[in-house]
Amino acid sequence: MSDKTYDVLHHEGAGWRAVPSAAPSLPPSGMKRPMTVRVARWSAVHPWRAIAAWVLFVILCSVGGGMVGNKTIVNDSNPRTESGRADRIVTSGNFPDHAVENLLFTARSGTLDRTAAQAAVDEATHSLRSLAQVDTVGAAVTSADAKALLLPVTMAGDASSASSRVDRLQAVTGAVQNHYPGLRVEEVGDASLEKAVSKALGGDLQKAELISIPITLVILLVAFGALIAAGVPLLLSLTSVAASIGLAAFASQVIPSSDSLSSVILLIGMAVGVDYSLFYVRREREERAKGAGRLEAIEIAAETSGHAVVVSGVAVTVAMAGMFIARDATFSSLAVGAILVVAVAVIGSLTVLPALLAKLGRWVDRPRIPFLWRLTAGRSGSPRIWSALLKPSLNRPRASLAVAALALVALAIPALSMTLKLPTSSDLPRSIPIMKSYDRLLASFPSSGQTHTVAIKAPAAALPQVRTAIAALEARVAGDPLFAHDEQPVVRTSADHTVTTVHIGVDAQPGTPLAARSLAELRKVLVPQTIGTIPGVKYAVGGDIGGQADFVSSMQASLPWVIAFVLGLTLIIMLITFRSIAIALTAISLNLLSAGAAFGVLVLVFQHHWAEGLLGFHSTGAVVAWLPLFLFVVLFGLSMDYHVFVVSRIREAALAGEPTKDAVRHGITTSAGVVTSAAAVMIAVFSVFATLTTIDMKQLGVGLAAAILIDATIVRIVLLPSVMTMLGSRNWSAPSWLSGKAPQVPYEGAPVFPSRVSA
Repeated sequence: MSDKTYDVLHHEGAGWRAVPSAAPSLPPSGMKRPMTVRVARWSAVHPWRAIAAWVLFVILCSVGGGMVGNKTIVNDSNPRTESGRADRIVTSGNFPDHAVENLLFTARSGTLDRTAAQAAVDEATHSLRSLAQVDTVGAAVTSADAKALLLPVTMAGDASSASSRVDRLQAVTGAVQNHYPGLRVEEVGDASLEKAVSKALGGDLQKAELISIPITLVILLVAFGALIAAGVPLLLSLTSVAASIGLAAFASQVIPSSDSLSSVILLIGMAVGVDYSLFYVRREREERAKGAGRLEAIEIAAETSGHAVVVSGVAVTVAMAGMFIARDATFSSLAVGAILVVAVAVIGSLTVLPALLAKLGRWVDRPRIPFLWRLTAGRSGSPRIWSALLKPSLNRPRASLAVAALALVALAIPALSMTLKLPTSSDLPRSIPIMKSYDRLLASFPSSGQTHTVAIKAPAAALPQVRTAIAALEARVAGDPLFAHDEQPVVRTSADHTVTTVHIGVDAQPGTPLAARSLAELRKVLVPQTIGTIPGVKYAVGGDIGGQADFVSSMQASLPWVIAFVLGLTLIIMLITFRSIAIALTAISLNLLSAGAAFGVLVLVFQHHWAEGLLGFHSTGAVVAWLPLFLFVVLFGLSMDYHVFVVSRIREAALAGEPTKDAVRHGITTSAGVVTSAAAVMIAVFSVFATLTTIDMKQLGVGLAAAILIDATIVRIVLLPSVMTMLGSRNWSAPSWLSGKAPQVPYEGAPVFPSRVSA
């Protein structure tokens, strides 16, 4: 298609004939303009007001959010699961919950000097007992091989805040180490582990922020060839993220926030903020190059790219809302954060972006970077490479479709063998210093495994019956090989005698077959046949093993409903937007295919060992349990960005009279630069996450980067043009109930087309 714009309609005989005008023109003054155009025009005419309003909005959100503060999730266990019910029963008992730290004394080389080790233990015991943060210091225990001493320390206060109070204990450990340089004195416990992991994650996120911003700027410089043009999308993204983090603090008063909420807001905000700005700025630039005035170019960009941004924003929001289906506190928090940052980015694109473009005018293309400017905006027409890449899809659509679809299906097949698991302490990377101490602790004092927690709630008067039933349960467990027998079950009763817990050991870790069998035996047989016989009793089996099993089951049960919700609403949005059943079904199918291929990549990389050295991780033989659901909604939402934008350009060309094949070529080649730039930003940012420390962040980064790469290449260059070329004019066919008053694309060859209209 040429660069002509079809604005003038002449009635000839039985139809209308589109006459190309020399330059774009505005709709007749009496015609009501779309909302995006009206908002953009106001912002362009009153740029300082729009800019000031946006700055004020961002400041109020940021400052207000900081003053309100984040209300975080206290108990993230799902009340619909048995482990969640067990947690609530235990919480109602108001048991004292203290964190336990362990001081490990070993020799740096050779045999342990018992005299020096005992002296070090005595010094540590004396110093620790004087701390307000310490409740009790136990007796030192010698390892089976006599090569280590272990000093258990019970901290004062609640375990949930112990990591913030463990510094004083670690200071004592460091002082003892300095006094006995011939020994290795280390501290390991839940509080010190949590502190170390939080520090590592905080450093990771700072690293991600520091690296992703300059990478994004470099890619935008390549995309625009001018510094100011590159800075505008980055500015919009960062201010959208800042405002959204502030708004999330207000939202957390209703839906408590998770620890990773800010990271998700940054991840999604950088992606959609850059995308929307790229779409808008590139279109405004394109129209100015065709001869449009400053205000007219902004209005055309608002009518076309601005409308695509709104549709894309709605589609992304719908996808993110799918996380509410899981009915999980963490997912609900992430859904709120993602929806907020998408909404803010859309609002910024429609308001402050036109104001900036109007105020900057042609200064947006300054200062120019000579080589990059000639490479991008400094030349006319689309790069020939895109036309060359599209040739196979346009000339042999069936063969291209078959090859590409089979390739993605083959890539998706490994996803059928996906195993889900939540990482445990033993799965943390050894690059975190405390994990080496953790390994030495386990080597000297091997852990027998985990414990199941049987939580029982009954009237105080029924306590004798509860104790009798517990004795029967202990007897049944004692003769069952599924459970550990080196220690007796630990029984605790609350002060009001209404809640009792029984901790039963098992020689297995969460996610193993033995752990699953022992859990099933307790839940389905042993506990119902003993505790369950007491009238009016409430009981549940929890613990780490039960919690992981329930979470994995919850994710597996929720995922089909999330997929159905997202697909159903996305289908409706696409039908309303494009008035075409074929376009809507194509969008759903292609995005499903790219998501499936991304899941296959995850399984290939992380359930096996071949990529461990490449990405610096230790394979757990599984995919992190929460990742598939989160990845699906994020990938589906972000993929719709590209799809809506590209198909909108194709439809524009079709409405202007181009045959389908030419319209597809025009739509993809004219949008290829912006889509490639946006995809490059996303892939770069997501790849940074693949370099982070923890296995869940690595899997998140690889999954997102792989999906966007597949979507921006195979899907947009091969599958989409092949499908649309094959369908021809059937792309735009729709029943009368769906077509409404929207401009319709007639069958090819008909000389009927209205003026410029964007999907």
